[in-house]
Amino acid sequence: MIDGVGIDVVNIDRFIESLERTPGLREKLFTESERNKGPHSLAARFAAKEALYKALSPGKGLHWHEAEVINLENGKPAFLFRGEIAELIDGADVHLSLSHDGGIASAIVIVERS
Repeated sequence: MIDGVGIDVVNIDRFIESLERTPGLREKLFTESERNKGPHSLAARFAAKEALYKALSPGKGLHWHEAEVINLENGKPAFLFRGEIAELIDGADVHLSLSHDGGIASAIVIVERS
């Protein structure tokens, strides 16, 4: 059963400008391993975290570092959960799709419970 769906889009150029304009924003939003990615990948990861929040509808803010976007061996994106988000997920399947093209990064998240 689908428990939640979230989608988010990010203008890549505006996102890059925000990172350049705001010292410490990269560290606030991304885990250490995520920070090494290029700007298009960072924008897609930010969209993924926003889409996850929408899919979960937690009623309060979530910590950015508790949901890390990783790539599986086959290249497919997935989340690595920690802390409160891991408790909210509580064994649910979380599906993630990322894309970036035409200056836009996008992410779709589906939370599915058996």
